[in-house]
Amino acid sequence: MKRPLMNLMPFFIVAFAVCLALAQNDDVAPRKPRSSVYAALEKAPQKAGTRTNPFEGDSLEARAGGKLFEQHCAECHGPKAGGTRHGPSLLRAEVQQATPGTLFWILTNGEVRRGMPVWSKLPEQERWQIVTYLRSMNAGRNSTETQ
Repeated sequence: MKRPLMNLMPFFIVAFAVCLALAQNDDVAPRKPRSSVYAALEKAPQKAGTRTNPFEGDSLEARAGGKLFEQHCAECHGPKAGGTRHGPSLLRAEVQQATPGTLFWILTNGEVRRGMPVWSKLPEQERWQIVTYLRSMNAGRNSTETQ
């Protein structure tokens, strides 16, 4: 009587291996592609993106924006906007090439899912000053790169 069971042993081993392989396959969830932390820039409405900065190129407003950046943004984006583990670099091309209106829109609406707070309660003038500061960082980098 033990003999027929011995003949079936290879079948049980193969069946067990197949079941184990299928069970492991079910445990692996399909991975979602990671979206860029800069994808929010593309979400800005076209109308917002075309807004112009009333303080564009004004060094006094840029300095004021730098102080505001230190108060409200540096904790996550770093003291020089280079990024931290809490917030992305604002020196990257994706940000520096964005229109002032887009940056203003992001600042106003935040990106709550990624931890960026909504700054709509900050007066509009102060939000534009921060945008001016960010844009001045790009101008400063371009002038030092060409020297």
